[in-house]
Amino acid sequence: MKKYIFLLTVTVFLFGLQSFIAHKKTTRILVFSRTLGFHHASIPTGIAAIQKIGKENGMEVDTTTDARLFNSKQLKKYAAVIFLSTTGNVLDDQQQLAFQEYIQRGGGFVGVHAATDTEYDWPWYNQLVGAYFKSHPKQQEAILHIIDPSHISTMHLPKEWKRFDEWYNFKSIQPNLHVLITIDEKSYTGGENGADHPMAWWHDFDGGRAFYTEFGHTDESYADPLFIQHLTGGIAYAVNRK
Repeated sequence: MKKYIFLLTVTVFLFGLQSFIAHKKTTRILVFSRTLGFHHASIPTGIAAIQKIGKENGMEVDTTTDARLFNSKQLKKYAAVIFLSTTGNVLDDQQQLAFQEYIQRGGGFVGVHAATDTEYDWPWYNQLVGAYFKSHPKQQEAILHIIDPSHISTMHLPKEWKRFDEWYNFKSIQPNLHVLITIDEKSYTGGENGADHPMAWWHDFDGGRAFYTEFGHTDESYADPLFIQHLTGGIAYAVNRK
């Protein structure tokens, strides 16, 4: 009887240990897509694409437009938070503080497209995301230059990448960004940032990791294997995966 109880105890312990290890290995990310300005019709397509990325790369993906999740208890569940085409002032003061502390504790951030059209009155967010949206011309094809092919989000891309999207002009571009991709303003009309017009970048910031990609306005972006791999690499960097 004692032997049976001992074996049962060991079995329960090992099962619990395996469950604990499995839980520890689970990477969970949050997709936040609240909009208080322009609402991008491509957001549902983007959510579905990120869910697929998560499934294929062993990550749990939660999605929300509810800013009340931005508190220390909820945010600590996530290796990274993705702002997917958010617009406007989407967080109140307490939620801003919780998110700032989350990054300072080593959290990851991914900004997609209109994430730069967000929180104009919060200087810390400007530093995190890297720039603010200024304007854009009509949607059109343009040539992109991959200036850092060593990053996990760009190593698969052609040196010159021609694609169709909505191209942002930026203001309040922060110093010390590691720019990955620039756009050739001679290849389209309406560019306002000159020869070094950034389109994607990363930086270690305030204890955490931040990645931004300007792409993703159109539904078609999320069916483009090159863009999906680019976004996957940005998420991998943000969650601190090699």
